[in-house]
Amino acid sequence: MPVPEGLKKSWERETKTNLLRKRRKEGKLKVLPKKRARQAQRIKNYEKGYRELKETKLKETLKARSEGNFYKPADAGVMIVVRIRGINRISPKVKKVLQLFRLLQIHNATFVKVNKATMNMLQLIQPYVAYGYPSVSTVRALIYKRGFAKVRHRPGAISRIPIMNNELIERHLGRYGVETVEDIVHQIFTAGGRFREVSNFLWPFKLNCPRGGYRGRKRRHYNEGGSYGNWEHHIDNMIKRML
Repeated sequence: MPVPEGLKKSWERETKTNLLRKRRKEGKLKVLPKKRARQAQRIKNYEKGYRELKETKLKETLKARSEGNFYKPADAGVMIVVRIRGINRISPKVKKVLQLFRLLQIHNATFVKVNKATMNMLQLIQPYVAYGYPSVSTVRALIYKRGFAKVRHRPGAISRIPIMNNELIERHLGRYGVETVEDIVHQIFTAGGRFREVSNFLWPFKLNCPRGGYRGRKRRHYNEGGSYGNWEHHIDNMIKRML
């Protein structure tokens, strides 16, 4: 039977499209082993660097203790800020700072680079947040368990998509050299050169109420037995109970 010309052209277009997709997929599969090998080597270097930092800190601490001194490690380059209070009785200036930190809801958490500007802003919102310096394991657990990407499809349309594979990361951050989840962890923990892009790519973490409740009252400072303020390295325990 004679085939309509429009249907014939539609079949031809579909055949060309399928062939192009097949060639593109074969090309990706061809270079995939080498790319995976480079990523694996980069992740090994990250782990080696984390281990060396830990060993150096322990060695310097023991050395200072044997000499009767104290060892003060270098100041952390990044902190995690968790909102622990709601919207009642918030001044406009505090509300604006919370919006700049993307802490729009209670139990939201974001990573913030430590500098003079962010520390001054934290002083304004200190009664409403708990913050501290997370470890590598805490950063990794947050991204793996509660990591969502902020994908902008078109102007005015933003989607919250769970990070399930590396393709999503490579599609949006590949031009910055960030291809895997471990690359994101490294940029966040070390406050690397692409911290801003990686932090903006991550949706603010939505955590649970801490298991076992807060430490004391939320309206008291951490140094007074409460919950708000600077937890320093003890923030890991709080984040672990909120995951």
